Amino acid sequence: MASSYERPLDHRYRGEHPIRTLAYLLRADRRSLAFAVVVFTVKHSPIWLLPLITASIIDTVVQHQPIDRLWTSTAVILFILLVNYPLHLLYVRLLYGSVRRMGTALRSALCTRMQQLSIGYHSRVSAGVLQAKVVRDVETVEQMVQQTAEQGLGAVTVLTGGLVIIAVRTPEFVPVFLLVVPAAALLVDRLRARLRAHNENFRHEVETLSSRVTEMTRLIPVTRAHGLEGKALRRMDGTLSRLLTSGMRLDLLNGRVGSLAWVLLNVIGVLVLAGAALVSYYGVWGVSAGDVVMLSAFLTTLTNSTTTLTGLAPVIAKGLESVRSVGEVLQAPELEDNEGKSEVTTLRGAVTFEDVGHAYDEDRPAVRDFTLTVAPGETIALVGASGAGKSTVLNLVIGFIRPTTGRLLLDGTDMSTLDLRTYRRFVSVVPQESILFDGTIRENVVYGKEDEADDEAVRAALRDANALEFVERLPQGLDTLVGDRGARLSGGQKQRLAIARALIRDPKVLVLDEATSALDTRSEALVQQALARLLHGRTTFVVAHRLSTVRGADRIVVMGEGRILETGTHDELLRRGGPYTELHSGQVA
Repeated sequence: MASSYERPLDHRYRGEHPIRTLAYLLRADRRSLAFAVVVFTVKHSPIWLLPLITASIIDTVVQHQPIDRLWTSTAVILFILLVNYPLHLLYVRLLYGSVRRMGTALRSALCTRMQQLSIGYHSRVSAGVLQAKVVRDVETVEQMVQQTAEQGLGAVTVLTGGLVIIAVRTPEFVPVFLLVVPAAALLVDRLRARLRAHNENFRHEVETLSSRVTEMTRLIPVTRAHGLEGKALRRMDGTLSRLLTSGMRLDLLNGRVGSLAWVLLNVIGVLVLAGAALVSYYGVWGVSAGDVVMLSAFLTTLTNSTTTLTGLAPVIAKGLESVRSVGEVLQAPELEDNEGKSEVTTLRGAVTFEDVGHAYDEDRPAVRDFTLTVAPGETIALVGASGAGKSTVLNLVIGFIRPTTGRLLLDGTDMSTLDLRTYRRFVSVVPQESILFDGTIRENVVYGKEDEADDEAVRAALRDANALEFVERLPQGLDTLVGDRGARLSGGQKQRLAIARALIRDPKVLVLDEATSALDTRSEALVQQALARLLHGRTTFVVAHRLSTVRGADRIVVMGEGRILETGTHDELLRRGGPYTELHSGQVA
């Protein structure tokens, strides 16, 4: 199943016409789609057969033809009406099934691509934008295909069937319909085009209202605290007043356009009916009474079909733009390059920086001339002011970014030659804000190790992380749901679960990024005890703002403007009286 979902990654989305892209995405279901078109044509046939059969019934009555023709015509129309139900269900299964499978494959391909794209890409493109592409853009593509198939196929079959019947039954009227129907549809479309600007304006007013409501609810504590309820309501009243004015103007215009279109179509219909009646009355071209009724009915259906086709243009344009939008992600070039690289099967944890530099922008390197040798099991603390390059060093260790100058060695092997996905099996990261998903405590702790960790291993990890006590007090214990992003837990509890997750992975390289900076004193003490157990025997890189949390590090690396300013233990650095002493004195003060 997964391999079929990844196939859309093979397509060249950029520079490709979205229609070709759409055909590519639906190619696996092309037989189902072709059969769906056939089924739709049959099930939709009453729309263009009814005028013909009505004409036959009227001629049977008016011309006193054999009564058998009446029963035959009635039986035919009843049959095609009754088979509509099963045929429609078959059509929905064929078409909508194909569209849903295409949407699922496209979403899967997007998620696959997002996992492959570099961290640099994700730092520039917001999560909200990517989420909109996965949810809204794919939904727009699905809706475009469904609406175009439903309404477009209906309009095309009615136009084709109607014109064929007219050409066979009353060929003299074909030129009339070829002129009158497009002209009438164009006039109706022009009337409706006037609505677009007003619809857009109304949509903007609704979006403004949504923004105002969000802002108002967010500011309620401030508003209530300062007695500003009246001001907030007056501001909202102004938005509501503009929305009311815009809505009433749109409703009035909708009424005008709807009425004018109805009058216009019916006037044209009466004129065609009168013309056909005159032709029949004077016996010209052999037009019968039934033909007059048929021609009048076809005028309405053919005009509506033409109008439907023109009305699909914005739907198609929006859908094709969504295809392009999705393609921007699916063919984004910034992939993490792991193909053909050596797999990491064992790791001691020796990390060596050789004159490493990294620049996000060419003009301003975030790290430069960074040289450091870290022995397996050693704890390195990175300290310095904001912007000193500490987080960049951590990202280099994790492999989120690659050195732009120099080399980074892992157990003596250049990391640029390694498959980083296999290396990260030996790495655990405990960030400043614990990242939990909406699942149980057990699911969050064993994430990525589901097949290897039993309940006893989970409890051991929680015990070492100082988390077992609070977990056992919870009503469902390990099966307690933590809520979205761990909303049901305190900051200290979430951080201890993150440490338990790191412990159960038994990493060789550990990265701690401000792991205690957001905690209160008691929570920090519990987390520090847990971290002390986690650090034992592992190569560890620690970034900490509070210098008190790094006193026990084997070496402290003081950074400034991307460079190493000094290294040593806590006591050594204090005796030197250099940059570390200044940082320490500032915090003590």
